[in-house]
Amino acid sequence: MLDHLGLIVHDYDRSKAFYQASLAPLGYELVTEMGDWAGFGWGGKPQLRIKGGSSTTPALHIAFSAEDRDTVRAFYAAAQEAGAKDVDAGGSGAPGVRPEYHDHYFSAVVLDPDGHRVEVVCHIPADAF
Repeated sequence: MLDHLGLIVHDYDRSKAFYQASLAPLGYELVTEMGDWAGFGWGGKPQLRIKGGSSTTPALHIAFSAEDRDTVRAFYAAAQEAGAKDVDAGGSGAPGVRPEYHDHYFSAVVLDPDGHRVEVVCHIPADAF
């Protein structure tokens, strides 16, 4: 079971602003900050930590759970507003069903400022809402 995840980022302030904005629709907020590292989570517990550094390779893939498809859409919009890039020029990271995983896998994927793939996923069927 995963407790938390940590990423090295090139520009600490830029990445801190990106994660504050893009994870807000999921209820995540900045819960701790010490020097050049910040923790994002909810209920006072950091689940994602970022730290300023020099190497961000290889890039990572992080997937957060969403309770509904609207939250996936809100994440994507907030991430785009915060400067995220789509995973390719064709916009394939936009919110949508990814049937290659399963029939109800609804997600959005963006690249953060350091090229890490950040995904938000809802596994609940559309007709359940």
